[in-house]
Amino acid sequence: MITLYGFGPAFGLPDASPYVMKTEVQLKMAGLGYLKVAGDLEKAPKGKLPYLDHSGRVVADSTFIRLHLEAAYGIDFDEGLSPADRAQAWATERMIEDHLGWALGYCRWLIPENFANGPAHFFDDVPEPARAQVRAEVLGEVRHAMTAHGVARHSLGEIAMLADRSLASLSALLGDRVFVMGERPTSVDAAAFSFLAGIYCEAFPSPVRDAACAYPNLTAYGERMMRMFFPQYTRQAQDAA
Repeated sequence: MITLYGFGPAFGLPDASPYVMKTEVQLKMAGLGYLKVAGDLEKAPKGKLPYLDHSGRVVADSTFIRLHLEAAYGIDFDEGLSPADRAQAWATERMIEDHLGWALGYCRWLIPENFANGPAHFFDDVPEPARAQVRAEVLGEVRHAMTAHGVARHSLGEIAMLADRSLASLSALLGDRVFVMGERPTSVDAAAFSFLAGIYCEAFPSPVRDAACAYPNLTAYGERMMRMFFPQYTRQAQDAA
């Protein structure tokens, strides 16, 4: 029995966290059945989501979850890739998560209008007398973490410029291929799609989103992946609902 702990659907996305989406895509890629439930950050092994409970074994962090699934089920998400291609896939995944991911987080949390429309609602269940203080404290913690990382030391224009370089690199790598590394999805697609979906989310306008929209092959890729893994979240399905 596999139980995936995530945040849950939000902002028109399958999950508020691209890391949770990444794990969910890999579970779908592997054809594994799972139950997805709302996680509690205070109970999460590393204080973050996602984490996985696999028949009593708890695994935290999306990358370690991937490694666990490969070992437990004899899966190779990068099957068919050469050693050089595997290295490129890993390097691209790290660029996406460790660079674009911070730009995505900044645009959600530290652009005031986006924070008000999005993450601020994470605290709606906090009792009203304490809600504003808790919201401000968590926002302060996020700002501190982003300042320590360095991304919050840049202007929004500088963040968008740097993000655009990563987006351009991803666009060049994808080219006219169906998936990032070729004709079948591999590990890097789970990350690329999930973070692009977060960037493209209409709830969070930003110069980073504008930059991403300038790459037609990336927008087509994001739509293709959404149809493949979360068809109920495509624009057509949402309009029909």
